[in-house]
Amino acid sequence: MNFIKTLLASCLGSLLAMIAVIFILFSILIGAVSNLSDNQAVEEISENSVLHLKLNGKFTELEVENPLQGLPIPGADEASIGLLSLKSALAHAKNDGAIQGIYLDVSFFQGGYAVAKEIRESILDFKKSGKWVIAYSEMYSEPSYYLASAANKVYLNPEGEIEFNGLAVEVSFYKRLFDKLEIKPEIFRVGDFKSAVEPFFLDKMSDANRLQLKELIDGINNTVLKEVAEARKIDEVEIKNISTKMLVTSPDEAMKYKLIDSLLYYDQVQHELRSRLNLGDNAKISFVKYNKYKKSFTNSSSSKNEIAVIVAEGDILPGKAQEGTIGSDTFAEELRKARTNDKVKAIVLRINSPGGSALASDVMWREVVLASKEKPIIASMSNYAASGGYYLAMGCDTIVAEPNTITGSIGVFSVLFDLSSFLDKKIGITFDEVKTGDVGEMVTFTRPLTDAEKAIWQKKTNKIYEGFTAKAAKGRKMDVEQLRRVASGRVWSGVQAKEKGLVDVLGGFDDAVAIAANKAGIGEDYKLNFYPKNKTFFAQWLQDVEENSKTSVLKQELGEGYETFLQLKKVQRLQGAQARLPFEFQWK
Repeated sequence: MNFIKTLLASCLGSLLAMIAVIFILFSILIGAVSNLSDNQAVEEISENSVLHLKLNGKFTELEVENPLQGLPIPGADEASIGLLSLKSALAHAKNDGAIQGIYLDVSFFQGGYAVAKEIRESILDFKKSGKWVIAYSEMYSEPSYYLASAANKVYLNPEGEIEFNGLAVEVSFYKRLFDKLEIKPEIFRVGDFKSAVEPFFLDKMSDANRLQLKELIDGINNTVLKEVAEARKIDEVEIKNISTKMLVTSPDEAMKYKLIDSLLYYDQVQHELRSRLNLGDNAKISFVKYNKYKKSFTNSSSSKNEIAVIVAEGDILPGKAQEGTIGSDTFAEELRKARTNDKVKAIVLRINSPGGSALASDVMWREVVLASKEKPIIASMSNYAASGGYYLAMGCDTIVAEPNTITGSIGVFSVLFDLSSFLDKKIGITFDEVKTGDVGEMVTFTRPLTDAEKAIWQKKTNKIYEGFTAKAAKGRKMDVEQLRRVASGRVWSGVQAKEKGLVDVLGGFDDAVAIAANKAGIGEDYKLNFYPKNKTFFAQWLQDVEENSKTSVLKQELGEGYETFLQLKKVQRLQGAQARLPFEFQWK
């Protein structure tokens, strides 16, 4: 029996290896074909077409190409929507004679409010060409409706749903979990609002955190309501009343309060599209999906002037970048290359990060400052550019943020976790230590810190905060005390940050690029190149296969303890000095 099991296991392993090899060879073939047709449009678009934008997937700043998309195999449809690529497609469609309009299909938008505004502005710009945009859904979430409100017509299924009752933020707290597991956090922080560590020792928000969150979401919601009111031609006072009191709870009420134009089924929406396209009743509509349309044109340019767009997305960590993280070594290397490359006339830092390691943030800040001495460098903030994310921006010549960007959080905390009681009482592992001096290992989870060690950690944390605020003040040309009045870990929306002097311009990525080109004196004679280069789809796929295999083994071995293991891994990443957004939250 064991022989049969071994044989089957061996056969399965060989099969998986064979599949992996086939995929790798296919990847090489795709790459070769891609190189041969580098500057040629791959797809042809029929005349009288409609661009179909289905925007319910995961959004990233850049996207990894998925050559398997559309094929009937696992993982074929798993691909992110790259914001910058989508904006480029919308800009091209604006002047593309083959595209008559856009069919916007969005139910559960996952991109965040700053990303939604970037897309919304691109849709509004598309409409300036005289072309139309039709939005239809069976269900609109709050951010989905915000995005859809930019359309000429907004339609809802007669039995559908629409959520329009303002914003809410939910913060997770782990104190009771730690109490049950007998894990004791050792916390050192600077600033009244540096509340990233609150979930470790509180079971609800502090008054300071509640204040900043309330002001933050009020600011973002006011921006959303103002823009919806303008688009739907509803008085701002009325739109706020509709939202605050949740007057819309049914499709009929959505019609009554003019949030939508009509209640239609999909076939009725198709009928309107045919009418706009001058087609017969049963004629086929030529829908072009975004994934196809983005391959129908190229943005390659023969210009000798380059604007290097360096994308910083995810948590900030030391070392090389991994998927979903900003590695200080990788980022610093890209900045050095851009700084020393004569073809690069300006740099745009595209930042979407809640922060992370304080040391890694400072390593990258140094390269930003060095680059700023050689050529224009502009920060473009996406959903988040907070704490360590702001650290990256503060050395730039100009900081551009969306009104809905979450930024600031200029503060530092350090946290370690004493797992000695957990390891002893729950698992049965104990530790002992021999040392040469009065102070032992400073980063440890096997024992509580001594009073002397705690004093050292607080001193180090204070020192990092002093450096952070001094560098921010210099970058923003402010007095240190003035800067610290808007620091203390306080989080701001883009609008608030501009009022406080932390941001220069309210706008999106395109605005940042225009500023960079203007400062470099190159007008419109430039090309954009994006860094760091993404992994190929297959390289990422193989990494995901490996990660999924590890996950499967861990789940099998740990059983019900797997979720606890994940929490402990998360805790481990927070050890040491952090410049991080003061909460992890979910929009509601």
